[in-house]
Amino acid sequence: MTELDNSSRPLIAQSWQRVAMSGLFPGASVDDAAIEEVDRRSRLMVAAAPVLDEMAGELEGAGFAVILADRNARLVDLRYGERDLQPKLEQVGTVEGRRFLEETTGTNSIATAFELRRGLAVRGEEHYIEALKKFSCYGQPVVNPVTRRIEGVLDITCLSEDDSPLLAPFVIRSARQIGERLLEESRQAELRIFHSFQDATVRARTSPVIAIGDDILLANTAAVQILEPADHALLRALAVEAPLDREITHDVQLSAGRLLTASVLRIPGSGAALFTFGTGPASRSTTLSPGPAAPIGSVLITGEPGTGRTTAARAAVDGAGTWFDATQVAELGSQAWTEQVRSRLAEPGCVVLEAVDLLPTSLARRTAEDLRSARARVVMTSAPVDDLPPEHAALVSHCTERIELAPLRHRRPEIPALVNKVLEELGGSAQVRFTPAALEALAGQQWAGNLRELHTAVKAASGTRSAGDITVGDLPAQWRGRMTRHLTPLEQAERDAVVKTLRDVGGNKKAAALQLGISRTTLYRVIRSYGIDTSTGSG
Repeated sequence: MTELDNSSRPLIAQSWQRVAMSGLFPGASVDDAAIEEVDRRSRLMVAAAPVLDEMAGELEGAGFAVILADRNARLVDLRYGERDLQPKLEQVGTVEGRRFLEETTGTNSIATAFELRRGLAVRGEEHYIEALKKFSCYGQPVVNPVTRRIEGVLDITCLSEDDSPLLAPFVIRSARQIGERLLEESRQAELRIFHSFQDATVRARTSPVIAIGDDILLANTAAVQILEPADHALLRALAVEAPLDREITHDVQLSAGRLLTASVLRIPGSGAALFTFGTGPASRSTTLSPGPAAPIGSVLITGEPGTGRTTAARAAVDGAGTWFDATQVAELGSQAWTEQVRSRLAEPGCVVLEAVDLLPTSLARRTAEDLRSARARVVMTSAPVDDLPPEHAALVSHCTERIELAPLRHRRPEIPALVNKVLEELGGSAQVRFTPAALEALAGQQWAGNLRELHTAVKAASGTRSAGDITVGDLPAQWRGRMTRHLTPLEQAERDAVVKTLRDVGGNKKAAALQLGISRTTLYRVIRSYGIDTSTGSG
């Protein structure tokens, strides 16, 4: 069955509609959904373990599976009353670490319970994915009694013929017990955070130390003096990305422009991380200019549109030089533009050639010839070299130095500081600030327009207030949503490759899959997983 009959429940019908709009096909495989690392020392796992042990004991020998998903809809614990059920569930992709979201796994009692924030039974044919229709399940959110935040979903699953009306009260009771244990565990977690923070401050002496989690922040005097509220969003993002089993070191750009070296260590069973900042030679002040100071010789500044190429070029020539823009060719004509550039290149000084990737092919070839006898120092700006046709690649090869500007989506830790810098440039009131939640929302965007788009977003949001906090609700709608998690560098590279290929082939998915060397099914999985807009081939 690929369509619901008229007797289906409204909640199920609405879920099917959401899933269909996401582009998921009923014949899709749950195996296409992402698998992520599981933190077995998390507060949820510690709180749930005794309850799951009790449930497993009560279900021993019965054809039921108990499944726990965390707040990211990731399956973190699976128990089986009857071992024969395990291979049947694994065959359809129900394995530890897999994320169960509606857009990747369809209508089911884990993904849909997350979406609705309430308990839900999904029986047999009500599942959207064909492979799941042989099962029935009931999922109940696990709610923190204090914060009312959903910490996960507890699910019980069986073959459709073993469905029972007693499943719901059994799961509801157990989910409530986990919530109560979470309350007690949160108190213990706070003690672990506090003791870890105390130990770190003793070891660090005068160095800045901060412990940060979802609902807690501890800082010593040295940390209070250097950190602004805007920095909290950055630290929370770094805490989430930190590995579970070892300490790592980051260069951290603070909102005030200062660059510090910080060691990051996850505190087991707390959901928090400990930051200890260096105060030695590694710590230094820095500006937010897109590139380094001008080197001696000709310079190529590359990057996507909006990454600050013009600003970097201006810094490279210290505001001097004669500027020529490839966009002026249409206005001046090829002959006049070429003569002006050739004349200026023949003299000492500095010449800036903007957007050389937009030059007509013949003009790129001619300019490259003129550079062979140039006396002037040349600074060029261009799209990334890998995107250039041969004639333009030959032109930029005359530069002896290269500055590559990273796209904003690769600079997420810098976004709080960049937002503050844009606010200053706009002449905003010192009494206006972005809340940490608003900064996290901005850090979660893909920023196809890079710094230019960020400037637009900050200007629009700051225009709503002359004083006070700018919250998520003050952001224009297109910048409120955020990705469910920060992408790793490898995932971001994969996403970028798909976006670029889709753009190159005009959105043709068959051609894109062929060019990428993957199946169309895999391509659809990547598109759904990374939220790629296929209508334009953009992010």
